Amino acid sequence: MTVWIHRRSDADVTAETASATGFLAGLRLAVKDNVDVAGLPTTAACPDFAYTPEQDAAVVAALRGAGAVVVGKTNLDQFATGLVGTRSPYGVVENAVRPGFISGGSSSGSAAAVALGEADIAIGTDTAGSGRVPAALHGLVGIKPTLGVVSTEGVVPACRSYDCVTIFAADLATANRAMGVMAAGAPGRAWPADTRLAAPPRPVVAVFAELPDLDPLWRTEFERTVEGLRAGGATIVTVDPTPFLAAARLLYDGALVAERYGAVGEFIDAHPESVDPTVGSIITAARDVPAHRLVTDLAELDRLRTAALASLAGADALLVPTVPTHPTLAEVAADPIGVNSRMGVYTNFCNLFDLCAVAVPGGGTADAPFGVTVLARAFDDAVALDVAAMITGTPLDTTEPAWPLAIAATQELVVFGAHLRGQPLEHQLTTLGARWSGPIHTAPRYRLAALDTTPPKPAVTRIPDTESGAAIYGELWLLSPAALGRFLAALPAPMQLGAVELADGTWHTGFGCTGAAADAAKNLSEYPSWPAALAAGAIP
Repeated sequence: MTVWIHRRSDADVTAETASATGFLAGLRLAVKDNVDVAGLPTTAACPDFAYTPEQDAAVVAALRGAGAVVVGKTNLDQFATGLVGTRSPYGVVENAVRPGFISGGSSSGSAAAVALGEADIAIGTDTAGSGRVPAALHGLVGIKPTLGVVSTEGVVPACRSYDCVTIFAADLATANRAMGVMAAGAPGRAWPADTRLAAPPRPVVAVFAELPDLDPLWRTEFERTVEGLRAGGATIVTVDPTPFLAAARLLYDGALVAERYGAVGEFIDAHPESVDPTVGSIITAARDVPAHRLVTDLAELDRLRTAALASLAGADALLVPTVPTHPTLAEVAADPIGVNSRMGVYTNFCNLFDLCAVAVPGGGTADAPFGVTVLARAFDDAVALDVAAMITGTPLDTTEPAWPLAIAATQELVVFGAHLRGQPLEHQLTTLGARWSGPIHTAPRYRLAALDTTPPKPAVTRIPDTESGAAIYGELWLLSPAALGRFLAALPAPMQLGAVELADGTWHTGFGCTGAAADAAKNLSEYPSWPAALAAGAIP
């Protein structure tokens, strides 16, 4: 298979893997060949365009710095122009699990390398769906972050305004780990202070009321995925797909394609014989797009974006099939433009609307996988990740939290009573996008009591050194700074926040109360936790 454009020797990769250290130590990394790796040519699948960079792209440097080992540079649709994986002078990338069918593009080689077991993670790029389409067609996970939050330094542009760097992996946990490292090591657009750090326990997930062009067998698989989410506690609502699909057509059928000409058009004009005919026809067609048409299309895009996001009001995420069908190589050869256009019906609008996305397997069979994509608003990457975890049935371990926590500002909050998971005030945290971060115990210097409130709330107070205290069970939650501020502003008397010492000697913000209220509260010191006192009937 023509997966690789440049591949390092097995001996070099094996030796480097054996000595690697760091959070991603020893994971083998494939890099799409429009992303720079120091010392290896960057071709963008065009030999006459090639150059050899002296330093890694920011994203490659971040992953290598954490111990990932570059295996080589992977094939792609030339200049990242295509969703099929067939537009390369280095050869067609056939699907790794379904011979005779397309791999999907433009990150064709990156996805195939992971699917073939020749890499553990792979860097792709995504403008119209290149980090999601190949994932779906290989049964992989593909994470496409919010536009701009990960640096594109050292990446050959396709459409500068809409390009993203993505990660492929065989499972959600590995993709999450790699994306966290990459995003933290190659930061871009700043995260807002009110970032949601988790999906609610029962998310509202929107689906399109109509699913045009979807293969009948895949329609059944999509419906099964939706029903699985519903059974898992999600609320499913339907939305009109019209503004989404109209925007999808704008990316290539409108004047926005002028960005592709701005990226590599001068090279193509000077070297027409070096360029894939289909790629050349798409990009050079934008050479003479009048400025007024681009202004008109951008205004139309704003209108469609406003309508689409308004339709998602009240929903946490949108679930779509990643692609509508799986074409054969022969079908693409017979109609390269038409087939490619159909492949982007559920992906093209994503970056235009500034959405984040997580593509995951959604059914099918091992040799004919079907994929779905969870989309969410800008900076709701953790929300999309959690809904994707519901689909895959693999909740993220709290020891490896959702990747946005590696870069978004967070505040910690220790809770002891009605805000614990499963307790009546948990919703006050989850509606603010708070993320559960695990159980804790205080240092053995505290007293637990029950305040006379509705519902009852715990009074956890630190006792003098001369008295005997207890280690109280609680939970640690993470909130955005703005969410913690809103939470504190709504906190009723006599509750207050203060510093709490944990069993490991660290101090964190946690619940307390005024001294007078604590003195009047019912002593629960014989119980190790609020739930234990509730179970014993000790709380009024």
